[in-house]
Amino acid sequence: MDTIEQLIVCGGCNAKIGPGSLGELLADLPKSTNENLLVGFDSTDDAAVIKLRDDLAIIQTLDFFPTMVTDPYLFGKIAAANALSDVYAMGGEVLSALNIVAFPEEKDLTILKEILRGGAEKVQEAGAILAGGHSIHDHSVKYGLSVTGTIDPNRIYQNNTCQIGDHLVLTKPLGVSIITVGYSAEEISQEGFDKATESMQTLNKYAMDIIRKYEITSCTDVTGFGLAGHLHEMLNGQFSAEIQSSQLPYFPEAYEGAKEFILTAGGQRNRNYMAEKMDFVVNDFAIEELLFDPQTSGGLLVSVPEAKVEELVAELSAAGIPAQDFGKVIEPAEKEIIVY
Repeated sequence: MDTIEQLIVCGGCNAKIGPGSLGELLADLPKSTNENLLVGFDSTDDAAVIKLRDDLAIIQTLDFFPTMVTDPYLFGKIAAANALSDVYAMGGEVLSALNIVAFPEEKDLTILKEILRGGAEKVQEAGAILAGGHSIHDHSVKYGLSVTGTIDPNRIYQNNTCQIGDHLVLTKPLGVSIITVGYSAEEISQEGFDKATESMQTLNKYAMDIIRKYEITSCTDVTGFGLAGHLHEMLNGQFSAEIQSSQLPYFPEAYEGAKEFILTAGGQRNRNYMAEKMDFVVNDFAIEELLFDPQTSGGLLVSVPEAKVEELVAELSAAGIPAQDFGKVIEPAEKEIIVY
């Protein structure tokens, strides 16, 4: 095969509209009141859930973004894994997917073929049907999926139903945006980049297959708002949380990069939105950046009763999933998130 033109690094979930701006945009939109809409956009959850029968509901979601790596095939795999993740975050199984493509008219279509090949392989790995899609010409490359999943209406995991005393578990390391930006500037090693891209293309299906065995209270996937922003949604204005920074899962290369002030625009948007809600007892700028860093195809953030957390983390770890118990939900405090 001839050498394929490289893509421009410009996006991933780092391109996501910030949480504050997005909340203002959605606040005044008309809200659906259909009794079969079990989860809609008013709850800022990961996907919509619509009841079909007492024992069956469908999950609907879509996700797409500009490129965050130069390899089109790798980009396709990461973008697809990211889009599929919303179904897993709700506790569902993926049924089908449709491609969403924006591609410059003047670019070589071989690049697009490689993107679609990567995405198709991930849909196939998920055990789902790739049923078509839609494409347009645009000045920059963008790709993602519209995804449909299924779930028992009585087994939906929502992102804002944690309880006091729950422990917080994250299933993938933090820092992928810091790494991709740093790598493109030749400030992060190939080894660090390879670890981050391996994580981004890993389906959250495997973690959810284990998580479903436990009576967890809440679940979401960590994407563009960073761990801090998605934990804020999980606490839902009702509780606070303590984070033990020594227990956070993160890529060492991302930590070192943050110490050298490799920053992302999305991370700074997240910092601006979350800073007043947080108390950093630990004096560590790099830890702050990791908590604000937008994650592309990040891990599942799960709240689980204390009695089951050790067993859950042990089973995830035994399956090769780098899960960590890093914090706890507590009574409302002066600040929403306290980092030790």
